[in-house]
Amino acid sequence: MEAIAGAARWLGANPLAFLATVGDHLLLSLTGLAIGIAIALPLGVLVAHRPRLAEAAIAGAGALRTIPSLAVLAALLPLLGVGFTPSVVALVLLALPPVLVNTVVGLRGADPAALEAARGLGMTAWQRALRVELPLAAPLVFAGLRIAAVQVVSAAALATFIGGGGLGDLVTQGLALLDTGRMLVGAVAIALLALATEATFGLLERRFAARVGGA
Repeated sequence: MEAIAGAARWLGANPLAFLATVGDHLLLSLTGLAIGIAIALPLGVLVAHRPRLAEAAIAGAGALRTIPSLAVLAALLPLLGVGFTPSVVALVLLALPPVLVNTVVGLRGADPAALEAARGLGMTAWQRALRVELPLAAPLVFAGLRIAAVQVVSAAALATFIGGGGLGDLVTQGLALLDTGRMLVGAVAIALLALATEATFGLLERRFAARVGGA
């Protein structure tokens, strides 16, 4: 109870500082996620029906998944220094694997009959991908986006270790100053943002699936 009271006191005394760290955290997360999607989604479409490239992409994504986020941040330090940019690059690398893998798997699992019908209508490979395969693969793609978003929002807390800002600052400051209230505010805010992200993308996924199913 004392920790909760301390968190309430700190939040009441520092509302602007809290909002600033939330804004920094969201900026980091949204930037990293947007760039990751912009890279992974077209790349998935490009390699999905090229078996060797698809296998290489999935293997590369799997390798990225095995590298701890802190290790990625440490590796980027000598290359990019500290601050916003290396933090975003690390989050992009984290967002790539689930989006890329789910896009490739979803496209490769598209209904052959639907693809044959599209070929019969004279659609090019890109037209088939955009108009037929992606809508069919949408549930898997959305699942990849949801996983990536939650991982990015959660891992953005680690940006504090290389000066990237965000809610992780409150946790590390609280630890350094033995300020349990500040630390608790940061930790709870990170958890709530991750839960809100999961709920939001889950809702979008269900609404899209219902729309496609009713079409």
